[in-house]
Amino acid sequence: MNKEINLTIKPGYVKAYQDGYPLISKESIVDWSKVKDEGTVITLLDERKKFIAKGYYGKQNKGYGWVLSSKKEVKLDVRYFTGKIKSAIKYREDFYSDESTTAFRVFNGEGDGVGGLTIDYFDGFYLFTWYSVGIYQFKEDILEALKNSVEYKGIYQKKRFDTKGQYLDDTDDFVCGERANKPLIVKENSVNFAIYLDDGAMVGVFLDQRDVRKTIRDKYAKGKTVLNTFSYTGAFSVFAALGGASKTTSVDLANRSRAKTKEQFSINDINAEAQDIIVEDVFNYFKYALRKKLSFDLVVLDPPSFARSKKHTFSAGKDYVNLLKEAIQITNKGGAIVASTNASNFDMKKFKDFIAKAFKALNGKYSIEETFSLPKDFRINERFREGNYLKVVFIRKLS
Repeated sequence: MNKEINLTIKPGYVKAYQDGYPLISKESIVDWSKVKDEGTVITLLDERKKFIAKGYYGKQNKGYGWVLSSKKEVKLDVRYFTGKIKSAIKYREDFYSDESTTAFRVFNGEGDGVGGLTIDYFDGFYLFTWYSVGIYQFKEDILEALKNSVEYKGIYQKKRFDTKGQYLDDTDDFVCGERANKPLIVKENSVNFAIYLDDGAMVGVFLDQRDVRKTIRDKYAKGKTVLNTFSYTGAFSVFAALGGASKTTSVDLANRSRAKTKEQFSINDINAEAQDIIVEDVFNYFKYALRKKLSFDLVVLDPPSFARSKKHTFSAGKDYVNLLKEAIQITNKGGAIVASTNASNFDMKKFKDFIAKAFKALNGKYSIEETFSLPKDFRINERFREGNYLKVVFIRKLS
């Protein structure tokens, strides 16, 4: 049984928690010294000792914990988590019945009522991702809750809670049931993906870009030359090729990206040798492309929110304008740029300001064709805007 401790909220933060704000920040609490162990259940009180909310203590990069309930008598046990998971599954019933897509998010943290935890579905297998030591203390109850709610082939987990924010790779990711094939082939809008449930922090595909990939395939790729930067395992390139792109070029700094991208092409019966797969720092590639006068009809920009190479450090908030300027210069007139970011420290309005600044600096003109944020399965909490992190803009280069 997890310990329970009362904490007092500073006056300026009480209304936010009353209104349903889920993140318990360091700044919002009068005195954290009473709480020693992550996973402690914390009851939030105002200065008059009136109950406001109940949650848990668990440090991650966003804050010190999450509110789980506005009800004083609630117990954070198997029954509680079963209710949350069953509600999340009901919300996604249409995904379970879609044979063309067998990989999606089942439980999205605070969007489904439990911050610090996500659960993804991969063709009968479930993958937990724990974002703090605190939420991990509830593992047995949450695991039991999932078993109470679904039929499953196997269950895996990722621990993302070490002190440096890196993947904690100290144990086997397999939890129970049967082990998945290596690779496990899943579908997204009838396209195959090879994923690995026990191969480091990531499995091989980012599920939040599903609608963007489909749009590229169905509306933008036919007959076009496509440059996919920060390409990871080449998912955008695969969809572009299947949409009739005349050629794709995938660029990523990671050595393993070449083999991973070839694998994704191969399982979709695409000749990888007819595509370009380049292991290189994206910023060096931009310079090379300018020097060689290479240009493309469609350029995909999907960088991590922060990245470091030997020569470059990239932070989306500071450097996205310059990244766009590089991309604009090698995009053909009339072509398109798919600008994407998962940075949660600025909103869509700010992101569109970045686009405007980049084109203005180059005396260029553009139009915005369409925008995307998180898909339905990545359910968000309307009281927590930071949770709606994905921003994607399709930009038409007019001059």
